[in-house]
Amino acid sequence: MTEAIRDDPALVRSTRRWQQAGIWLMLVLVLSFPLYKLTESSRRANATALQQQAQIATGTQLWALNCAECHGKMGQGISAPALNSQQFLTSVTDAQMTNIIRGGIPGTAMPAWLADYGGPLTDQEIAALVTYIRSWEPTAPSRPDWRTPSGG
Repeated sequence: MTEAIRDDPALVRSTRRWQQAGIWLMLVLVLSFPLYKLTESSRRANATALQQQAQIATGTQLWALNCAECHGKMGQGISAPALNSQQFLTSVTDAQMTNIIRGGIPGTAMPAWLADYGGPLTDQEIAALVTYIRSWEPTAPSRPDWRTPSGG
C-alpha cells in the first residue's frame, strides 16, 4: 500500500507542498520571535510608565483629600512632618511608607487609613499615595528638620 502512495504523483506533490509550507511557516515563526522580543520590552516600559502616571494622578487626588491638611499641599509639613524632604524620602522604603499609611502611628494624630483598620482607603489607593509621595524624590528639598511640623 505504501508503494501505491509513492506511485501517486498528485499525492507526492501535495505532500511536498505541505512540507514546504510547514518549513516556511516554521522559519517565519523562528524569525519573528526575536523581533517580538525587541518590541515587547519597549511596550512593557511604556505600560509601566503609563501605570505610574495613573498612580501619581490618583495619589495626587487622594493626597489633596486626605493628607494635605496635616502634611501640606506639597508635603512641606503643617501640623505633621514634612514628607517632601530628601532626608525622609531616602530614609524610608515604599513598604515602610505603605505600612505607616495603612496602620497609622499609635500615639500621634496619624490615623490608620486602610479600610481593614477602619480607614477609608484600599490597598490600591495607598499604593497610589506611596507612588505620589515617591514622585517628589527627584526634586525634594533638603529638610533636615522634616520631623518638626512647619520646619520649626
